[in-house]
Amino acid sequence: MTEGVMLAWFAPSDLHRLRIADTTSDLVRRHAARNPATQSGPEPEEKRLASPHGTVPNIIGVHLYLERPDGTVLLGLRYPNSAFAPSTWHALAGHCEQENAIACLIREAREEAGLHIERQDVELVHVIHHIGKPRNPPRMGLFFRARTWRGEPKLREPDKCLQWKFWDPAALPDDLVPYTRLAIAKIQSGELYSETGWPA
Repeated sequence: MTEGVMLAWFAPSDLHRLRIADTTSDLVRRHAARNPATQSGPEPEEKRLASPHGTVPNIIGVHLYLERPDGTVLLGLRYPNSAFAPSTWHALAGHCEQENAIACLIREAREEAGLHIERQDVELVHVIHHIGKPRNPPRMGLFFRARTWRGEPKLREPDKCLQWKFWDPAALPDDLVPYTRLAIAKIQSGELYSETGWPA
């Protein structure tokens, strides 16, 4: 395979998520419509994404490491019905949506908490390569520090987050997403990379 090219399987229903030529998308959808026998219904995400050779695209998540001058860091308490980590504290975070990682961070900070961050004020402070359950797709978590920002955290999406609070890194809440706890500790010690959840 040519270096820099990644192959992955996608269901026709997932084509809207891809940057793909309209002609190619139309061709795949027409083929799927003419061959319904090959369609066995929705498959689990991890099975859809895996190639025959075991290559699985990694999900990219961005996280805001917002630290006030007193050293406290911002965390949000996730809504009880959240699909991921309900009723648990977590960094302000989101998935890249056909955008670069810093653009995603700036968008998520504005949408979720009403914070205004400029690109030149963002720096990468930690990368954590993690996996939840063995069959889940791997995730690459990028933690960015905002050196300066405008605004105070507000509940802009109360269906996702119940409250924002600044915490002392030495006294973080017990119900904190484990990989977020690890990332904060690594940021505090100046380590740029870590891994968690992978089989030994």
